[in-house]
Amino acid sequence: MSSFGQIFHQMPPVTKNLIIINVIVWLAMMVSPTINHNMMHYCALHFYEASDFNIVQMISYMFMHATGANITHLLFNMFTLFMFGILLERVLGSNRFIILYMACGIGAAFIQEAVWALSLNNIIISRLADINHTTVNSISEWVAANPGVLQMNYDVFTTIGASGAIYGILLAFGMLFPNRPLYMMFIPVPIKAKWMVVIWSALLLGMSSANDGVAHFAHLGGMIFGFMLIYYWKKKGLIHGDPY
Repeated sequence: MSSFGQIFHQMPPVTKNLIIINVIVWLAMMVSPTINHNMMHYCALHFYEASDFNIVQMISYMFMHATGANITHLLFNMFTLFMFGILLERVLGSNRFIILYMACGIGAAFIQEAVWALSLNNIIISRLADINHTTVNSISEWVAANPGVLQMNYDVFTTIGASGAIYGILLAFGMLFPNRPLYMMFIPVPIKAKWMVVIWSALLLGMSSANDGVAHFAHLGGMIFGFMLIYYWKKKGLIHGDPY
Protein backbone atom coordinates (compact mmCIF):
# COMPACT_ATOMS: atom_id res chain seq x y z
CA MET A 1 0.00 0.00 0.00
CA SER A 2 1.35 3.47 -0.89
CA SER A 3 2.08 6.10 1.77
CA PHE A 4 -0.99 8.04 0.68
CA GLY A 5 -3.10 4.89 0.85
CA GLN A 6 -1.88 4.15 4.36
CA ILE A 7 -2.61 7.70 5.52
CA PHE A 8 -6.08 7.59 3.96
CA HIS A 9 -6.79 4.17 5.46
CA GLN A 10 -5.80 5.38 8.93
CA MET A 11 -7.87 8.58 8.81
CA PRO A 12 -10.71 8.74 11.35
CA PRO A 13 -14.10 7.95 9.76
CA VAL A 14 -15.87 11.32 9.84
CA THR A 15 -12.97 13.28 8.35
CA LYS A 16 -12.45 10.62 5.68
CA ASN A 17 -16.12 10.40 4.70
CA LEU A 18 -16.57 14.18 4.62
CA ILE A 19 -13.68 14.44 2.16
CA ILE A 20 -15.06 11.57 0.04
CA ILE A 21 -18.57 13.07 -0.10
CA ASN A 22 -17.32 16.55 -1.03
CA VAL A 23 -15.08 15.19 -3.78
CA ILE A 24 -17.84 12.96 -5.22
CA VAL A 25 -20.33 15.85 -5.30
CA TRP A 26 -17.74 18.12 -6.94
CA LEU A 27 -16.91 15.49 -9.59
CA ALA A 28 -20.61 14.92 -10.35
CA MET A 29 -21.19 18.67 -10.75
CA MET A 30 -18.02 18.98 -12.82
CA VAL A 31 -18.77 16.26 -15.38
CA SER A 32 -22.54 16.81 -15.77
CA PRO A 33 -24.00 20.24 -16.59
CA THR A 34 -27.46 18.87 -15.73
CA ILE A 35 -26.38 17.75 -12.26
CA ASN A 36 -24.56 21.06 -11.78
CA HIS A 37 -27.66 23.05 -12.73
CA ASN A 38 -29.99 20.99 -10.54
CA MET A 39 -27.61 21.09 -7.57
CA MET A 40 -27.30 24.87 -7.80
CA HIS A 41 -31.07 25.18 -8.09
CA TYR A 42 -32.11 22.82 -5.30
CA CYS A 43 -29.08 22.45 -3.00
CA ALA A 44 -27.12 25.73 -2.98
CA LEU A 45 -28.09 28.09 -0.17
CA HIS A 46 -30.65 30.66 -1.38
CA PHE A 47 -32.08 33.66 0.44
CA TYR A 48 -34.99 32.47 2.58
CA GLU A 49 -37.46 34.69 0.70
CA ALA A 50 -36.35 33.40 -2.70
CA SER A 51 -38.67 31.07 -4.59
CA ASP A 52 -35.90 28.45 -4.78
CA PHE A 53 -35.23 28.29 -1.03
CA ASN A 54 -35.84 25.13 0.97
CA ILE A 55 -34.68 24.29 4.50
CA VAL A 56 -32.48 21.38 3.36
CA GLN A 57 -30.18 23.93 1.72
CA MET A 58 -28.94 24.91 5.20
CA ILE A 59 -27.06 21.58 5.12
CA SER A 60 -26.68 20.65 1.44
CA TYR A 61 -24.84 23.85 0.44
CA MET A 62 -21.79 22.88 2.52
CA PHE A 63 -21.13 19.78 0.38
CA MET A 64 -20.91 21.78 -2.87
CA HIS A 65 -17.92 23.64 -4.31
CA ALA A 66 -17.19 25.84 -7.30
CA THR A 67 -16.59 23.89 -10.52
CA GLY A 68 -14.81 24.82 -13.72
CA ALA A 69 -11.09 25.39 -14.15
CA ASN A 70 -10.68 26.76 -10.63
CA ILE A 71 -10.31 23.86 -8.20
CA THR A 72 -8.89 25.92 -5.32
CA HIS A 73 -12.25 26.21 -3.52
CA LEU A 74 -12.50 22.45 -3.07
CA LEU A 75 -8.77 21.83 -2.73
CA PHE A 76 -8.11 24.26 0.10
CA ASN A 77 -11.23 23.30 2.05
CA MET A 78 -10.49 19.59 1.87
CA PHE A 79 -6.77 19.99 2.54
CA THR A 80 -7.61 22.10 5.60
CA LEU A 81 -10.08 19.47 6.79
CA PHE A 82 -7.36 16.83 6.30
CA MET A 83 -4.72 18.90 8.15
CA PHE A 84 -6.78 19.92 11.18
CA GLY A 85 -9.73 17.54 11.22
CA ILE A 86 -7.78 14.33 11.83
CA LEU A 87 -6.36 15.39 15.21
CA LEU A 88 -9.56 17.16 16.22
CA GLU A 89 -11.66 14.07 15.52
CA ARG A 90 -9.27 11.84 17.46
CA VAL A 91 -9.39 14.18 20.47
CA LEU A 92 -13.11 15.00 20.38
CA GLY A 93 -14.34 11.62 19.19
CA SER A 94 -16.23 11.07 15.94
CA ASN A 95 -19.68 11.90 17.35
CA ARG A 96 -18.63 15.22 18.85
CA PHE A 97 -16.56 16.08 15.78
CA ILE A 98 -19.47 15.65 13.36
CA ILE A 99 -21.65 17.72 15.68
CA LEU A 100 -19.02 20.47 15.60
CA TYR A 101 -18.67 20.32 11.83
CA MET A 102 -22.39 20.38 11.11
CA ALA A 103 -23.13 23.04 13.75
CA CYS A 104 -20.50 25.33 12.25
CA GLY A 105 -21.81 24.80 8.72
CA ILE A 106 -25.46 25.35 9.68
CA GLY A 107 -24.48 28.29 11.89
CA ALA A 108 -22.63 29.83 8.95
CA ALA A 109 -25.79 29.49 6.85
CA PHE A 110 -27.87 31.26 9.52
CA ILE A 111 -25.40 34.14 9.67
CA GLN A 112 -25.40 34.45 5.89
CA GLU A 113 -29.20 34.49 5.81
CA ALA A 114 -29.23 37.22 8.48
CA VAL A 115 -26.76 39.33 6.49
CA TRP A 116 -28.85 38.89 3.34
CA ALA A 117 -32.00 39.88 5.25
CA LEU A 118 -30.33 43.11 6.37
CA SER A 119 -28.60 44.08 3.15
CA LEU A 120 -29.92 42.23 0.09
CA ASN A 121 -32.56 44.76 -0.95
CA ASN A 122 -30.01 47.58 -0.89
CA ILE A 123 -27.51 45.46 -2.85
CA ILE A 124 -30.10 44.67 -5.54
CA ILE A 125 -31.19 48.30 -5.82
CA SER A 126 -27.57 49.48 -6.15
CA ARG A 127 -26.86 46.90 -8.87
CA LEU A 128 -30.00 47.86 -10.78
CA ALA A 129 -28.99 51.52 -10.57
CA ASP A 130 -25.55 50.67 -12.02
CA ILE A 131 -27.03 48.56 -14.81
CA ASN A 132 -29.56 51.21 -15.76
CA HIS A 133 -27.14 54.12 -15.30
CA THR A 134 -29.50 55.96 -13.01
CA THR A 135 -29.75 57.01 -9.37
CA VAL A 136 -30.43 54.71 -6.43
CA ASN A 137 -33.39 56.89 -5.42
CA SER A 138 -35.12 56.56 -8.79
CA ILE A 139 -34.56 52.79 -8.82
CA SER A 140 -35.87 52.55 -5.24
CA GLU A 141 -39.09 54.28 -6.28
CA TRP A 142 -39.46 51.98 -9.28
CA VAL A 143 -38.83 48.85 -7.16
CA ALA A 144 -41.39 50.05 -4.57
CA ALA A 145 -43.97 50.21 -7.37
CA ASN A 146 -42.88 46.83 -8.77
CA PRO A 147 -42.20 44.56 -5.76
CA GLY A 148 -41.85 41.48 -7.97
CA VAL A 149 -38.47 42.83 -9.12
CA LEU A 150 -36.92 42.02 -5.75
CA GLN A 151 -38.37 38.51 -5.73
CA MET A 152 -36.91 37.86 -9.18
CA ASN A 153 -33.45 39.01 -8.07
CA TYR A 154 -33.49 37.03 -4.82
CA ASP A 155 -33.07 33.84 -6.85
CA VAL A 156 -29.72 35.05 -8.21
CA PHE A 157 -28.05 35.16 -4.78
CA THR A 158 -26.68 31.79 -3.67
CA THR A 159 -23.74 30.50 -1.68
CA ILE A 160 -21.97 27.14 -1.66
CA GLY A 161 -18.99 25.51 0.02
CA ALA A 162 -17.74 23.95 3.23
CA SER A 163 -15.84 27.10 4.19
CA GLY A 164 -18.13 28.00 7.10
CA ALA A 165 -17.66 24.55 8.66
CA ILE A 166 -13.93 24.61 7.86
CA TYR A 167 -13.44 27.96 9.57
CA GLY A 168 -15.20 26.56 12.62
CA ILE A 169 -12.81 23.59 12.59
CA LEU A 170 -9.85 25.95 12.33
CA LEU A 171 -11.01 28.01 15.29
CA ALA A 172 -11.70 24.89 17.36
CA PHE A 173 -8.17 23.64 16.63
CA GLY A 174 -6.70 26.97 17.71
CA MET A 175 -8.73 26.92 20.94
CA LEU A 176 -7.78 23.36 21.87
CA PHE A 177 -4.15 23.31 20.70
CA PRO A 178 -3.02 26.97 20.79
CA ASN A 179 0.66 26.34 21.48
CA ARG A 180 1.19 23.08 19.60
CA PRO A 181 4.09 23.51 17.13
CA LEU A 182 3.10 22.91 13.51
CA TYR A 183 5.07 23.03 10.30
CA MET A 184 3.89 24.90 7.23
CA MET A 185 5.09 24.27 3.68
CA PHE A 186 8.12 26.39 2.70
CA ILE A 187 8.63 27.59 6.30
CA PRO A 188 11.46 25.59 7.94
CA VAL A 189 10.61 26.49 11.54
CA PRO A 190 7.58 25.40 13.60
CA ILE A 191 4.71 27.83 14.15
CA LYS A 192 2.35 27.74 17.11
CA ALA A 193 -1.09 26.46 16.15
CA LYS A 194 -2.84 29.70 17.12
CA TRP A 195 -0.72 31.62 14.59
CA MET A 196 -0.99 28.84 12.01
CA VAL A 197 -4.79 29.14 12.25
CA VAL A 198 -4.58 32.89 11.61
CA ILE A 199 -2.29 32.40 8.58
CA TRP A 200 -4.33 29.53 7.16
CA SER A 201 -7.59 31.45 7.64
CA ALA A 202 -6.13 34.33 5.64
CA LEU A 203 -5.04 31.92 2.88
CA LEU A 204 -8.50 30.34 2.74
CA LEU A 205 -10.11 33.76 2.59
CA GLY A 206 -7.84 34.80 -0.24
CA MET A 207 -8.43 31.60 -2.22
CA SER A 208 -12.20 31.72 -1.80
CA SER A 209 -12.55 35.41 -2.63
CA ALA A 210 -12.24 34.69 -6.34
CA ASN A 211 -15.08 32.13 -6.37
CA ASP A 212 -18.67 33.04 -7.14
CA GLY A 213 -21.13 31.94 -4.49
CA VAL A 214 -18.66 32.08 -1.60
CA ALA A 215 -19.84 34.27 1.26
CA HIS A 216 -17.36 35.76 3.71
CA PHE A 217 -19.96 36.33 6.43
CA ALA A 218 -20.56 32.57 6.39
CA HIS A 219 -16.88 32.14 7.31
CA LEU A 220 -17.38 34.41 10.29
CA GLY A 221 -20.55 32.54 11.24
CA GLY A 222 -18.70 29.22 11.24
CA MET A 223 -16.05 30.64 13.57
CA ILE A 224 -18.66 32.09 15.93
CA PHE A 225 -20.51 28.79 16.27
CA GLY A 226 -17.25 26.88 16.57
CA PHE A 227 -16.16 29.14 19.41
CA MET A 228 -19.47 28.80 21.25
CA LEU A 229 -19.52 25.00 21.00
CA ILE A 230 -15.89 24.48 22.08
CA TYR A 231 -16.29 27.01 24.90
CA TYR A 232 -19.43 25.21 26.12
CA TRP A 233 -17.79 21.76 26.01
CA LYS A 234 -14.68 23.03 27.82
CA LYS A 235 -16.75 24.78 30.48
CA LYS A 236 -18.71 21.58 31.10
CA GLY A 237 -15.47 19.61 31.36
CA LEU A 238 -16.40 17.42 28.39
CA ILE A 239 -13.16 18.21 26.54
CA HIS A 240 -9.76 19.48 27.57
CA GLY A 241 -7.13 21.57 25.87
CA ASP A 242 -3.68 20.57 24.72
CA PRO A 243 -1.04 20.06 27.46
CA TYR A 244 1.58 21.92 25.34
